[in-house]
This record gives sequence, structure tokens and C-alpha cells, in this order.
Amino acid sequence: MIFLPVVFLLYWFVFKPLKWQNVLLLVASYVFYGWWDWRFLLLIVITSLSSFCSGLLIERYEGRRGLQRTVSAANIVLNLGILGTFKYFNFFKDSLASLLALAGITPDWPTMNIILPVGISFYTFQALSYSIDVYSKKFKPTRDIVAFFSFISFFPQLVAGPIERASNLLPQMLRERSFDYGIAVDGMRQMLWGFFKKLIIADGCAEVVNQLWANMESSTGLMLLIASLLFTFQIYTDFSGYSDIAIGCAKLFGFRLTTNFRVPYFSRNVREFWRRWHITLNAWFTQYVYFPLGGSRCSKWRTVLNTVIVFALSGLWHGADWTFVLWGLYLGLLFIPLILFKSRRYKDTAAHGRLLPTGSEFLSILVTFLLINFGWVLFRAPNVAAFADFTARLFSPSLFNPHGLTMKMATMLLWCGGLLLAEWLQRERQHVLQIDGYAIFSTRPARLALYALLVALIFYFAGEVQTFIYFQF
Repeated sequence: MIFLPVVFLLYWFVFKPLKWQNVLLLVASYVFYGWWDWRFLLLIVITSLSSFCSGLLIERYEGRRGLQRTVSAANIVLNLGILGTFKYFNFFKDSLASLLALAGITPDWPTMNIILPVGISFYTFQALSYSIDVYSKKFKPTRDIVAFFSFISFFPQLVAGPIERASNLLPQMLRERSFDYGIAVDGMRQMLWGFFKKLIIADGCAEVVNQLWANMESSTGLMLLIASLLFTFQIYTDFSGYSDIAIGCAKLFGFRLTTNFRVPYFSRNVREFWRRWHITLNAWFTQYVYFPLGGSRCSKWRTVLNTVIVFALSGLWHGADWTFVLWGLYLGLLFIPLILFKSRRYKDTAAHGRLLPTGSEFLSILVTFLLINFGWVLFRAPNVAAFADFTARLFSPSLFNPHGLTMKMATMLLWCGGLLLAEWLQRERQHVLQIDGYAIFSTRPARLALYALLVALIFYFAGEVQTFIYFQF
């Protein structure tokens, strides 16, 4: 509660020169990250320093492509090695042990309790994009080490994205910034909407979802269906809520971050969904994995293989467990018919220029939502066996048994319905609280009344605060 106002006031009223503003951002970002565990600051320093130096070395060895390739590869190996050690060591060790057990071999390996640093996947991918872009001559390396370190560790989006490309955020670090009242107000509105989604909907859904998963044996199929639906909204409002807070907070300091969500649950096929969900991660894998593999500039079946590989890696990026890998493969499989039959690539939003969708649009949205919803069950499951058990209980005769339903479940479904309505009406805008143009909110008192209402709802309905889901990634 104190951190942001203090940094904001120092940033605009004390540290006015650009150089000192970047110094303040760097110090504030390290304090923000180190408050959780200061020891992991060493990792972000190593990642930042290696990527910064690799950019300078690649520039120095201009014309000597072999040396440039070696420098770029060394930086990639170092950073992926750090990420792999902290995030995937135990996963691969346990997976190998399971395979050896099938052959009758029981390895006696020491157990290592490795703590996963918050946000390591986000800032590692951000750093790698810089060095790869410099190597590919898409971006010139910077010599301003403070600006670069601030770019990697920028506290609003440090621990859960958006994953920023250097071409977007780093130039903003290098140029003078001035306070814009209109942008700052819009940033605060976006933050308010993010907090509302997180504290009211995401945390409320989490309470029900966690309880139902913990008591799966005594839950009916209908209760588990509600659990799957509520988790679908939980993960969306949790992650998009954080993105709104990050993007809005960045606006307070004069920065424009990349939009990370565009009403994904109104998508008309899975291709459109993935273009609207976690947009920056999708763009990262498209640019640095899918295109180097050949993208769609090859045979259909090779395109299918490239797509499945990307989604498998995307699943693994989300977590060190086979459920995440299978979730990624599931999405990849949903893509196959879209590739083979050249499905439509939607560029606009559903019902563009109209209040209501057509019958075919509504059906496409509903089918896509249900397919994605089923995938989220796999994403939420603690292991593959739990997913199989959940699915078997879900598709049982008790699916039509209303016994055990609670008022809390009904309340959260109503909140989710209200969210869908608000997002549908505002689907062409960056966030729901961009209410300019509505006659009812044409006056300042009317807008302030809406903001006050949302704040009151947060204080009244918010329960136990849950950790952001994507902090673990």
C-alpha cells in the first residue's frame, strides 16, 4: 500500500532527470522483487548482465557470424540452464526415475528441495528475446546498463508479465517521459478493474474450486461441472486481473505495456482464442520457436508438427508437471483440424459493430468455450490420475443431480455472468472501465460514483486473498 505511492512521488517530483528516474525504477524493482527472497536477486542480475553483455559482444563481432552465433548460443544456454535448474530439475529427475522403475531399476538419487523463484519464466523470456533480436539484427544493442537492467526488472510486470519485447519497452526506458494526467487516470481505472477481477471474482471462484477439488469423492457431477466453469473464470480473472494492474501501474510512470488479453472467451475458434489469451507468450513462441521451425511455410503436416511442438513447450513453460504438457498437447490437437481445413483467421471481435452475435457466431463461441473449459480441468488437476478421476465423476449420472449446490456457487456464477456481460459491452475497448462515450457516465460525479461502487464492492465482498496463479510460473 505504501510502496507504489512513495515510488510514484519520488519518480515525478524528486528524480526528474531520465537517468535518475531509471535508477529509481531499478532500485524500486529490486526492492520489490527482493522483498520476497533477496537471494534470488542474484539470478535476475546474472540474467540481465549476460544478456546485456551478449548484445554488446554481438555488436563488437559484426561481420564474424560464427562468433556472434557462439555468443548468442552461450547466453541462451546460460539462461535456459538457470531456468531449467530451478524449474524443471526435480520434474525431469522424477520422470527419469519413473522410467527406470519400469525397467526394474531404482536409482538412489539425493533429494533437492529447489525453490522456484517468482517470475523466473517471465523475465528469462524477456531477456532472451533481447539477445535473439540483437543477433537477428532486428534490434540494436543498448549501452545504457541502467536502462537495460530496468527493462528486465520493471516491477509492474516483473513477476507475471506481460512478457515485453525489447523493441517495445526498452526504447521507452531510453527516452524522456512526461506525466500525462489522462493516461495516469486511465491507468488507475485499469488497475481498479484488475483488482475487482482478482479480489471479487478470481479469489471468490478459488474458494469454491479449491473446496470442490479437495472433496472430489463426495461431489456430484454437477458440482464438478461448476468447479470446472468457475476455474475457467478464476484463471482468466486472476491472470488478466494482474495484467490490468501491471499495465495500469506502468501508465502511472509513463510506460505503455503490451495488451495481454482481449476478451478471449468470446473467441470463435481455438486459433482466435490463443490470439487473445496470454498474447505476449503466444507472440514469443511464434517468433522464437514456431517461425524458426518453419512455421506455416511448409507442408500441412509439417505445420501441424510445428504447432504441436510449440504448444507442448508452452504447456511445459506453465509448469513442471505432465498435466501442463498434456494440456499444451490438447490445445495443439484442437489446432490440427483448423490447420488442415484452413479455418478462418478472425481479425475482428465477435459481432463487430453489432450488439448481439449471429446464431452461428454464438454457437462457435459456445463450442470454443466448452473446449477450452475442458482443457482447464487438465490444467488445474494436481496430476494425471486426479484429472482422470475428475473426468469420470464429471460425466456420470450425478451430472444432473442438484444435491449439494450452495449459495456461494450460485453467487460466483452470477459474478461470472456479470463479468461476461460487462466485457461483451466493452469488447472493443482496452478494458471495461474505459467508459468514455456513455451518456450515463458523461459527468465526473457519475464516473466517480461508479469507481466508488467498485471499491465498496471490493471491500465488502473480498474474502481471503489468494496468491496470483501465474506467480508460480
